[in-house]
Formats: sequence, structure tokens, C-alpha cells
Amino acid sequence: MDLGLQQRVYVLTGATRGLGLASARALVADGARVVVSGRSKESVASAVESLGGAGHAHGVVADNADPDTAGRLVAAAQERFGRLDGVLISVGGPAAGPVAKVGDEVWRTAFESVFLGALRIARTAAEVLGEGGAIAFVLSASVREPIGGLGVSNGLRPGLAMAAKSLADELGPRGIRVVGLLPARIDTDRVRELDAMSGDADAARARSSAAIPLGRYGTPEEFGRVAAFLLSPAASYLTGVMLPVDGGALRGL
Repeated sequence: MDLGLQQRVYVLTGATRGLGLASARALVADGARVVVSGRSKESVASAVESLGGAGHAHGVVADNADPDTAGRLVAAAQERFGRLDGVLISVGGPAAGPVAKVGDEVWRTAFESVFLGALRIARTAAEVLGEGGAIAFVLSASVREPIGGLGVSNGLRPGLAMAAKSLADELGPRGIRVVGLLPARIDTDRVRELDAMSGDADAARARSSAAIPLGRYGTPEEFGRVAAFLLSPAASYLTGVMLPVDGGALRGL
């Protein structure tokens, strides 16, 4: 299938590793050009190189929580590649811990990056996107059901998903789509860290795999292909959806 990505330009935040980098690779492989952001100069430079260099990718050192980041990313796409067709908004997972024990400052910090920073980028992109543009949020299976030990994620991500649904209603008349992706046990550094917190990473992985109908963790590449499709013109009649990428782990419809 031709996804229609040739010469299209996408901004991807938190895309120097894991799900964001895998999504950037899928987009570039189908002919798109990308602007990727991360919080260190070294990681950004490495990501750009792995994506084929300056002809395919441009890097920006940025933190989603910084109020200037949204404008800088949109400007980078327009200045480097002359257009913007969509954004994939991803942030690192917030600190682990139960709701009863996580302090106010942890909640405030997570809100600035996970929630407010993500919405700021979406709003800023929406100002310049034209018909056919796409905004995708990388959320979590915690949108649908809580994940043990991740109280902050359980609290913030469902609200962000509802804001994304509202944004889909608001931008739909302009032909701009808004979607969310709900990864669960994808084999990333973040998930491996969460498994290790149990005290026995191998046992935790085995338990989680047993609860997944496909019987295994997903790969970042599998997630990246789904993200590339949702951002592409091939998904032109999909908006307002929250799509699990979880091997069937979520039990509800």
C-alpha cells in the first residue's frame, strides 16, 4: 500500500529512541521527512544520523515542558523543509508510584510535560496545518484501564485522551485529523525499567506476556508502522479514535 507520504513533513517529539524513533523510521522509509526532538544534543544528533542525515531528518534539542518548544518545532519544519503535514506528540513516561504516595511536585512536573506541553504542541501545529493535516498523541493503555504502580500516568493520560477527542471535533471542519495511540507492553527501555522495578524482570515479563493474547511484547517497529499509517493520507477518514497497539491486551471494546 502506498501511504502517500512522499515529501510530506512531520514533527515527532521525544523521538530520539523507542516509539518515537521507530515511528520516524517508518515515516522516512515511506518517503516522508521528519523533524525529531529530544532533550540532549547527542541523542538528537544520533537519531538524525540513523534516519539518513540532513536530507531526511532535522533535529531540535527541546523539552516538551518548555513553553517555547512548540513554536520552535513548527518553525524548524517550515524553515528546513518548507511545510508541515502533521505531528506525533510523545513524551517520556511520568514517574512511577502509587497515587497515595506521589507528591505534588511530581504531579506538577508531569502535568507540564505529559499534559500541558503536549496540548501546547498540538495547538501550535493546528495553527499552521492545512486540510489533510494530522495530529497524533502517543498515550498509553492507561487511558482505558489503570496500570499498577503508575498512578500519575493513570491520572493524566485519560484526560489528555479526552482533550484529543475534543480537539478532533474542533479541527474536523478544517480537514485536520486528531488521533491517539495506546501502547501497552512494547519492548522499550521504559517498559524494561518497569519490569525491573518488580525485582525480577524476567518473571514480570513472563507474567505480562501470558496476559497478552499474542503471547509476547510488541516491538517498537510494529508500533512505528501503525503510527506512520495513522499520520498518513491513507488514514484520511480516521479521526477522534484511540487505537490500542497492545497485542490484544486490553479487554474492553
